[in-house]
Amino acid sequence: MKNAVVMAAGKGTRMHSDLPKVLHKILDEPMAGLIVENLRKAGADRIVSIVGYGHELVEAALKGTCEFAVQEPQLGTGHAVMQARQLEGDKGLTVVVNGDGPCVRPETYARLYEALETAEMAIMTAVPDYDNKFGRVIRNADGSVQKIVEYKDCTDEERAVKETNMGFYAFRNELLFEGLKELKNDNAQKEYYITDLVEIFIRHGYRVAAVQVEDCMEVQGVNDNLELARASAYLQERINTDLMKSGVTIMDPRTAYIGPQVTAGHDVIIHPNVYLYGKTEIHDGAVILPGSYLRDAVIEAGEVVGPNVYSVPSDGQR
Repeated sequence: MKNAVVMAAGKGTRMHSDLPKVLHKILDEPMAGLIVENLRKAGADRIVSIVGYGHELVEAALKGTCEFAVQEPQLGTGHAVMQARQLEGDKGLTVVVNGDGPCVRPETYARLYEALETAEMAIMTAVPDYDNKFGRVIRNADGSVQKIVEYKDCTDEERAVKETNMGFYAFRNELLFEGLKELKNDNAQKEYYITDLVEIFIRHGYRVAAVQVEDCMEVQGVNDNLELARASAYLQERINTDLMKSGVTIMDPRTAYIGPQVTAGHDVIIHPNVYLYGKTEIHDGAVILPGSYLRDAVIEAGEVVGPNVYSVPSDGQR
């Protein structure tokens, strides 16, 4: 059994919005929805989203795609995972991911599961080429993981370490819930950190593996509208590149906005200023002319659509 826990309880104050952060959209899909979909593709059988601020809205947006647990009050990342009580007692593997990391590929989530073939816990790390305030990954002399230290709790020497924790983890499920019982909140923020599980697991003689990701943007979190725009542009480029490699002609990739669930056959031509969202299907040889906005549309082989066509589901749902 493969489980997943999505930490999606925060408001996201830096968004300056009444909308829960995880419901802000990238390519017309809420961030949390992108994450749940990619976890499914990575093989997750059971997904629990930890919700808090605006949880009714989040639950409505993700209805039918996952289970929920409410975190109230919010006392840190470790406390968030404690709320997924429905998973306690399950046998198998569990990944724990951030609800504001919408660009992580299914293959990357799968690497976390795979790391547990030779370890009891795994953490995802990266070496960003910019200054950051993420938790630092401290290793032993032999290269094995010793601990993760939150940036605000780091010494000057620890802050000089470049390898950082990106906020994605994997555990053998039974050991995860045993470890959660040992978490303490004796830190500057009086919170329960999931990162403290590294030291707990090592103390019990368990192996902690590190899965390093080369593309930092893939695992970057979204905390404000600038980062939302960067993540959107990153995912847009990645999707368009994959489509062009598969035989789709995109005349101006900068102005083609194509969602992650859109499919397109070969010899498809997409003109500038086009928006293709939802589960839109574009069959071989179709042409989408400028100014077209399509959601959940089916474009038949050889069909020409546009210019300036607006098509959304007839029930009005978006």
